[in-house]
Amino acid sequence: MRLCGRGKGPMVGAMFRIIAFVLSAAALAFAAIFLLNPGSEPAATRDLSRSKASDNGLYVVEIAPEKDPIEQGVLHGWVVTLTTPAGEAVEGAAIAVGGGMPDHGHGLPTSPEMTAELGEGRYQVEGVRFNMGGWWVLEFEIDAGPGKDSATFNLQL
Repeated sequence: MRLCGRGKGPMVGAMFRIIAFVLSAAALAFAAIFLLNPGSEPAATRDLSRSKASDNGLYVVEIAPEKDPIEQGVLHGWVVTLTTPAGEAVEGAAIAVGGGMPDHGHGLPTSPEMTAELGEGRYQVEGVRFNMGGWWVLEFEIDAGPGKDSATFNLQL
């Protein structure tokens, strides 16, 4: 069977050039996205501390994984400790948990929740999972006696 009256040779060459052009364009687009926007914060400057003042200074927030080092791909829990800046334990708090991978533009693969108040300002958070290595953030929205506030922690897996 002849294609376009000229045989298969020229048609195969034209298809090869089209495929090569499409692949080259895709590679350039991919490179532009990741080279021109490498992420919102250089890894060397990220604050990886697990204790800090909340955004508005109402609380000192400390986070600790139940198992360290943090494992990828498995569910695990964290303990969040809340104190006032004067060092007094914060009791009766409601804590919402969020987060994700800023460089990848997606949230956590699970929906972690505060599941228990452990006393002395400590709260159990369960259902955290990190499904790959890289830069992750955990975000805590806190509502307690001193008021509403939040804290975000950087994690590097």
